[in-house]
Amino acid sequence: MAGGVSVAALLLPLLGAAPPTGPAPAPDRLQRAFAAAAREYRVPPSVLLGVSYLQSRWDAHGGAPSVTGGYGPMHLTDARAALARASSHHDAGAEDPRGDDARPALRPAAGPAAPALPARLTTLPAAARLTGLSAEALRTDPAANVAGGAALLAAAQRTLGEPPSADPADWYGAVARFSGADDTATAAAYADDVYAVIRSGERRVTDAGQRVELAARPEVAPETGQVARAGLRTVPGAGTECPPTVSCEWIPAPYEEFGDGDYGNHDLGDRPASQRVRYIVVHDTEGAWDGVLNMVRDPTYVSWHYTLRSTDGHIAQHVRTRDVAWHAGNWYVNAGSIGLEHEGFLAAPDAWYTEAMYRSSARLVTYLAKRYGIPLDRQHVLGHDNVPGPTASAVPGMHTDPGPYWDWAHYFELLGRPVHPTAGKHAPVVTIRPDYAANRPVYTGCASAGEPCAGHGSSEVRLYADHDEDAPLIRDVGLGTAPTTGVNDLSSRVSTGQSYAVAGRWGEWTAIWYLGQKAWFRDPPDAPAAVPARGVRVRAKAGAESVPVYGRAYPEAAAYPAGVPVQAVSPLPYRLPAGQAYVAGDVVPGEYYYAVTFTEDTHRVVRGEERYYEIQYGHRVAYVRAADVEVVR
Repeated sequence: MAGGVSVAALLLPLLGAAPPTGPAPAPDRLQRAFAAAAREYRVPPSVLLGVSYLQSRWDAHGGAPSVTGGYGPMHLTDARAALARASSHHDAGAEDPRGDDARPALRPAAGPAAPALPARLTTLPAAARLTGLSAEALRTDPAANVAGGAALLAAAQRTLGEPPSADPADWYGAVARFSGADDTATAAAYADDVYAVIRSGERRVTDAGQRVELAARPEVAPETGQVARAGLRTVPGAGTECPPTVSCEWIPAPYEEFGDGDYGNHDLGDRPASQRVRYIVVHDTEGAWDGVLNMVRDPTYVSWHYTLRSTDGHIAQHVRTRDVAWHAGNWYVNAGSIGLEHEGFLAAPDAWYTEAMYRSSARLVTYLAKRYGIPLDRQHVLGHDNVPGPTASAVPGMHTDPGPYWDWAHYFELLGRPVHPTAGKHAPVVTIRPDYAANRPVYTGCASAGEPCAGHGSSEVRLYADHDEDAPLIRDVGLGTAPTTGVNDLSSRVSTGQSYAVAGRWGEWTAIWYLGQKAWFRDPPDAPAAVPARGVRVRAKAGAESVPVYGRAYPEAAAYPAGVPVQAVSPLPYRLPAGQAYVAGDVVPGEYYYAVTFTEDTHRVVRGEERYYEIQYGHRVAYVRAADVEVVR
């Protein structure tokens, strides 16, 4: 699992910043800080506001750093401690990322030492030199942070030989340089996003209660040719499968033999001709960019299709989408999915993701969903924490990223599929949708076992055995342990966008069917945790006390041809009891991709007559045989 202890060790030097104490600042203080810094450094206010929005959406995060050691509204970076070493969640537990017991799991070799920090990760010291402000002030005082960002933009404009023009259209090159990208495509994609914000305008209340507004300037048409004079490299983007609105380069994962006939780190395929791509799986890396890229280039390790960089949203593609990467810990899901790793840490609540990465990821997912006909909902766009264990023994070792601090509501807004009510008030289905900023459940174990994590907004809602916060938490029998509030304990949590059948209501509480139990969550009208929704539900067929639940939808034995070993259709330690209903996301065939050799001549896609419903069973999805259930319209 993504572990809190190792991440805490990684980030402790950066997490010392505490939110400022004392009286709350005036709600327009930040707006005035942008105006003052724009005047002092002769940067158009719309440019300064637009850059800051793309960095942080104007949030200050109480002085805590992002996943790459960036601070404040301008995301000024000082990442020496954060990148002291690099790892990956795939080498932090017992899970086999390939998720196929027909072939032994791979374990990574030791990675090389961490490289020197690039300039994009040391902008805060540069801002300190330009402004004369202390590093501490730049980290903890939003007004100072804004001034540091303005100074960096002005310096970039001078470096390009451009005058400090009052016209925002003249600052395209400086904005591109501010991104910290070392290649033209990433810098231009970043600048394009900033100017899109300038043209459309934005307004919001920040995490510190500051009201900030950027008035729309639809007439602004920047001089995009400036980026060609910025001295940046050209990335090898040929052959990548990315939309034109993002920056993407090809850094291949090796398909190589090694040792005694073994191979890695993915399987060749012919998707979608051979089998449908059904899922996109969202991961976080639990490591830094350079170290993670070293991992995916190791033939003795595992793989994923894309990695996304936090500072600027740059994308590296490693595996063709037609091929099968080893990333999800469930071979059935791997064979039908595309895996996206996002630079970040699950158990560091204040190690926030940038708006640039969220936007880049959403554009990539939208492109992939359209290309492969993948519905943009939470039963097809999965977190790694929604992937089921393929067998009963695998359940406790499954991963828990991207975790409770990934902002699913904002992500789906960027995907163009915001979570909103789709049915009347007393609908028999609800979709989880708390207010991310106001929803702050207590988690433990981020820094040390049992200790509370820093208070933070969350996408997830806690479940109880009764309509009372003093009632026991819902238990997951598959884990074999008592439920806790641990940041990696998914026993009793539901996540934004997931849909469940309603099992009851009591005052300000709603109950859903979850893991074979009635699970309650607080859902007051003035601060709802869910919205009414439409959805297809399935229940056990009449006469059955319960039906089995599976972690993979494999074919019946009769479907396997000679030479392909029959794979066990083994139920998980769960049941779907009579009288309960679960929301179904898809009907899928019993299917198994047999690929255990380097040469493709033995590879086969086995498809049977058996059909399954994918259901939202607990925090993770699961499968039930269509023959075992009936649909509730």
